[in-house]
Amino acid sequence: MRRPEGFDRPEQPSGTDSAAPGPAATPAGRGTKRPSRRSADTAAPSGRSRSREKTDATRTEPITIPKLPAEQPRLAPVSPLRAPGARQAAPVTEPITTVTAPASESGASHERGPYAEPHVAGPAGQRAEPALTPTTARRKFRAARRARKRYEREEVRRFTWRARRRRTAWLVALGTVLALVGFVLVGAFSPLMALRTVEVVGTSRISADQVKAALGDQLGTPLPLVDFARIRADLGTFPLIQSYVTESRPPDTLVVRIVERTPVGTVVVPGGFNLVDAAGVVIQNGATRVPGYPVIDARAGVGSAGFQAATAVIAAVPEAVRQQLDTVTAATTDDVTLVLAGGARVVWGSAERSEYKAVVLAALIVSHPVGTVKEYDVSSPDSAVLR
Repeated sequence: MRRPEGFDRPEQPSGTDSAAPGPAATPAGRGTKRPSRRSADTAAPSGRSRSREKTDATRTEPITIPKLPAEQPRLAPVSPLRAPGARQAAPVTEPITTVTAPASESGASHERGPYAEPHVAGPAGQRAEPALTPTTARRKFRAARRARKRYEREEVRRFTWRARRRRTAWLVALGTVLALVGFVLVGAFSPLMALRTVEVVGTSRISADQVKAALGDQLGTPLPLVDFARIRADLGTFPLIQSYVTESRPPDTLVVRIVERTPVGTVVVPGGFNLVDAAGVVIQNGATRVPGYPVIDARAGVGSAGFQAATAVIAAVPEAVRQQLDTVTAATTDDVTLVLAGGARVVWGSAERSEYKAVVLAALIVSHPVGTVKEYDVSSPDSAVLR
């Protein structure tokens, strides 16, 4: 096996290579006889050492570094803070160049004056932009500061809208409460709300002028400060008033709605007849009997249980039957007897189920008129009896 050239070969001294030229130095021609393999092996060391010497030679050629053009000074971009949603402007990175005015515009520059701003010539077809001067820089700085303040205000409003809404709600509520308090104070102590008119409604047996005269001490008092306890005491002097309701009509009117007592019958007294209501209150008295009202005969007197049962029966009978009543007798609460104008008797019994008994009695009177029957027994309404 043939060993590669230059592999573990000892280096030959330089004098040997120059003294004995090998076959490699002989030019190879067409008629040159090819050396044998043995002669090639003997000549190989010298040729390999020469080639290695050529390979180890170091070439030192100079490296030329091209000179870069001098960099132009560049201006740092100055741009204002943009507001949310605004388009960001491209930073200014154009170099500062020498300002030269064309000869054709020299006259115009003199005409603008010495304080005209110089312009930097832009690309062809575009308008020249003014060069950055200290005045322009200050103006841009002020514009950027204003934009920043405006942006900060907008950000503050954006992050505090909930707090502002709560504060507005509280202020509105507080204002409403203060307005109500002020209105109450004005209504309570202002002379504009003083009582000047008393209107009485619902009287027939009672004189309305007498009621107004009784309430005259309330005139001049503000409506919210009217003494209703005093009004109740004043109206209590009228026995015919069963109940009343007051109504305030700002700014200066008080309406009193009165419900008078309703008479149900007459009671025989030593001096004549007293017209009384269901509570036994005397509405009217006179020497003669008031027509249209039955005589109530209560042995225990007015206000007794028998009297209360008799008045309950009178209130339960229909109006057509009530007009025919002559006498109502109530010895006890379970023994109420009616006497009609024609002389017929009605055995009523107790005051229980009086409405049902009244319906049955009205039906019996229609089917059997007074005069044909002497007695109607409705004490048991489910099984009425005629006699």
